[in-house]
Amino acid sequence: MDIQSGSSVVLQVLTQATSQDTAVLKPAEEQLRQWETQPGFYSVLLSIFNNHLLDVNVRWLAVLYFKNGIDRYWRRVAPHALSEEEKSSLRAGLITNFNEPVNQIATQIAVLIAKVARLDCPRQWPELIPILLESVKIQDSLLQHRALLTFYHVTKTLASKRLATDRRLFQDLASSIYSFACSLWNHHTDTFLQQIYAGDQQNALSSLERTLLSLKVLRKLTVHGFIEPHNNMEIMGFLNAVFERLKQFLECCRQVGPGSLCREKLEKTIILFTKVLLDFLENHPWPFIPLIQRSLEFAVSYVFTEAGEGVVFERFIVQCMNLIKMIVKNDAYKPAKNIEDSKPECLEAHKIKTSFFTHQTLTEIGRRLVSKYFLLTEEELTMWEEDPESFAVEETGGDSWKYSLRPCTEVLFLDIFHNYSQTLTPVLLEMVQNLQGPSNVEDPVQMLMKDAVYNAVGLAAYELFDNVDFDQWFKNQLLGELQVSHNRYKLIRRRVIWLIGQWISVKFKPDLRPLLYEVILSLMQDPDLVVRIETATTLKLAVDDFEFRTEQFLPYLESIFGLLFQLLQQVNECDTKMQVLHVISCVIERVSIQIRPYVGCLVQYLPLLWKQSEEHNMLRCAILTTLIHLVQGLGAESKNLYPFLLPVIQLSTDVSQPPHVYLLEDGLELWFVTLENSPAITPELLRIFQNMYALLELSSENVRTCFQIINAYIYLSATDFLQNYAEALCRSFCELLRDITTEGQVQVLKVVEIAAKVSPILGSHVFQPLLPAVLQGIVEGERYPVVMSTYLGVMGRILLQNSGFFTSLLTQMAVEFNQEADQLLGSMIEMWVDRMDNITQPDRRKLSALALLSLLPSDNSVIQDKFCGIINISVEALHDVMTEDPETATFKDCMLMSHFEEPKLTDDEEPPTEQDKRKKLLALEDPVHSVSLQQFVYEKLKAQQMLMGDQSFQALMETVDTEIVRQLQEFIQGM
Repeated sequence: MDIQSGSSVVLQVLTQATSQDTAVLKPAEEQLRQWETQPGFYSVLLSIFNNHLLDVNVRWLAVLYFKNGIDRYWRRVAPHALSEEEKSSLRAGLITNFNEPVNQIATQIAVLIAKVARLDCPRQWPELIPILLESVKIQDSLLQHRALLTFYHVTKTLASKRLATDRRLFQDLASSIYSFACSLWNHHTDTFLQQIYAGDQQNALSSLERTLLSLKVLRKLTVHGFIEPHNNMEIMGFLNAVFERLKQFLECCRQVGPGSLCREKLEKTIILFTKVLLDFLENHPWPFIPLIQRSLEFAVSYVFTEAGEGVVFERFIVQCMNLIKMIVKNDAYKPAKNIEDSKPECLEAHKIKTSFFTHQTLTEIGRRLVSKYFLLTEEELTMWEEDPESFAVEETGGDSWKYSLRPCTEVLFLDIFHNYSQTLTPVLLEMVQNLQGPSNVEDPVQMLMKDAVYNAVGLAAYELFDNVDFDQWFKNQLLGELQVSHNRYKLIRRRVIWLIGQWISVKFKPDLRPLLYEVILSLMQDPDLVVRIETATTLKLAVDDFEFRTEQFLPYLESIFGLLFQLLQQVNECDTKMQVLHVISCVIERVSIQIRPYVGCLVQYLPLLWKQSEEHNMLRCAILTTLIHLVQGLGAESKNLYPFLLPVIQLSTDVSQPPHVYLLEDGLELWFVTLENSPAITPELLRIFQNMYALLELSSENVRTCFQIINAYIYLSATDFLQNYAEALCRSFCELLRDITTEGQVQVLKVVEIAAKVSPILGSHVFQPLLPAVLQGIVEGERYPVVMSTYLGVMGRILLQNSGFFTSLLTQMAVEFNQEADQLLGSMIEMWVDRMDNITQPDRRKLSALALLSLLPSDNSVIQDKFCGIINISVEALHDVMTEDPETATFKDCMLMSHFEEPKLTDDEEPPTEQDKRKKLLALEDPVHSVSLQQFVYEKLKAQQMLMGDQSFQALMETVDTEIVRQLQEFIQGM
């Protein structure tokens, strides 16, 4: 593209591409897409976004297209890569001036230069860093800022590269520019402080922006630019200077007050100082050792003494607490159990920590954490009143401790308590002792303090195991507190029921459970919503606990379940509904079939909730989980849910529907348990299977559940299912087998094996296209034992239960192999005998013996030739399945099943699903469980003897090893 002629055309199309009218916008975007690979296009974009007279939106778009082009076409190996000549010209054009007037465009250009630097610096672009270093010295305010902005983005990008060579290059760069970066930062910092104290807020703000950018550069250089930073005087000098600067900036905050122009940037800079320390500690724990003492003194003084009054702000407190936490918790600072095995650095760090954390310091930190930082704030109490659901379901998991004050204080408390429990346990117990008895509802300070102390006792439950008799405390104090019904006392009711939840899995006598369920029943009717939600959470912890006993809970089940359902209807927020649904799911899961009488209302409500949650996929996931447990609890009765259940499964497992991204895993699980518990197939249930082909093509981590579903359909209604879907399923399997793991092959073959077992005639017929490969695998001696075992299982079924089909398959394969059918049969038997050890399951070993014995009686010379191997396998299988009755000294086949009995279940055992019953009934008809192997061997040998005559049969028996014959006779004597 010729720049002179092309520039105006590109400008025109870019202008159209900023239009709000899609009729103008779409063709313009398409035209720009076509130009992306044209030589000269990026040079035109550069000339457009460098032209400050043009419309801002058009220039912005030009920068974005240029930036996207770097990702796609800058690398030499990329398709339609830019030529080296054009790249060279573009690099030069990008750093000719740093005078971009628009902030957002300046940032995009800086990011864009950094992207090019990532690929080309320093080899193809050695001049970039020197030009940036010169440009940041320029006195012009705008030019200096833009150069610094670019310098930061380039440093940040180069620091993020992880290959060894790239890291070495960055380290070379860091050592060459570190002094300069330090002096630059000091210069801008001093300038800012002079200007702010002189009252020149406008210029101070500009200097502060440059201070911030130069500090960002230094952070990257310090943390990622040196292998042994502790050996570099300048780095350690800078890190020590951070503490001085932090004090200056905090003092500055006090001076300028909250209304200052600079306030927001000041706080940002203070946080950046703390990030420097935290990053350095995380990446270089041992080089950080000389800074431990100073860090602890600094952080503790500002957060836990009067020094911080009027200066600190929330985000800064969080950073200081994280600094203390990381030093306390750091494994690099903990000596080995055997002190002699510890590294000297480790012992040095431990010594500093031990001398700092004296009894007095720890006591003060512990007290202040609880009595100051654990207290509910005015904002939180207002939130409780105005938005109780958000208060009750506030996010405190994951990484929230890194950014939010409450989770941060709680995590710090836990870590300090864990490391210094001997010192802190008496402090906390004394605080509890001082708060014995009901609190005065007229004294909000006392109530807030009790809430905070109980919070600490709940968090430290595991640490306090040996020091608190929780059962006594529960009976003598906490129960009484829960009965105080005053509205203001809801603070304590909510905290006490939470506290009990924390202790349930730590120390809570099983015989106190009924008392707890009564408390839960009462609090689930509390006038306050927050108390009710907290009670539901504690119920989940109680039900989900190892010591939960269904019989203790059953007297309360109906009432509590009804109240849970009421709560689910009362709450409005998605997160709260999810939380309550998780509790309901847990209760249903634990009480299993006992839930059946009480789920009517829930069953009616869930379709409405599903409809309302159309935009909230995570809530729909919670509904799916509830349905999974509901179906398991209802068993065969779940068929009444089908009008709602089946469309839900249909939507969740349809990969053409966008929600499947969220719902698929739970949707497949629900589909499977629905089939497991289905008493009979329905046309609608059968129709959903159309979703399966696309799922098998995905071959994702859900493929195992897909195979469970396919097998469940075969067990449920083999004839209906195979007649409707086997042909298409067989095609899917053929595709899958081309590129699948060994485990995947086994899953496919198990489907064929189950089909042949449930429906020997139809199963063999519909999966016929897969069977030649199975027979070929046996003859050629498949090398993976687990695959070979499955091959033999499939072929054993067909040979035993559909011999006519086996004969036609053998004939077909013989033609394909250009062999005699008998020759192929001989090879198969020989390999079967040879690989019998690949089969580990006793039922499959018995099946192999039955299948090969079914070839008898025969006058076929090949079968007679392999007679010895068939007998060997039969005797091996007899050893597997025969047990001796010591009283009668006779053998019987332990795999025989004569009738179907409903098992007697204990309360904690899951009742059998409908699929379990189907498998049991199928087993009664299965030759493996209905035919005595001992009897079968005897009858087949007798028939062979009659066919051949005594003399010839005797000669045939002499081909078998005498020891094997002796064992055989032991098994069949007296028959």
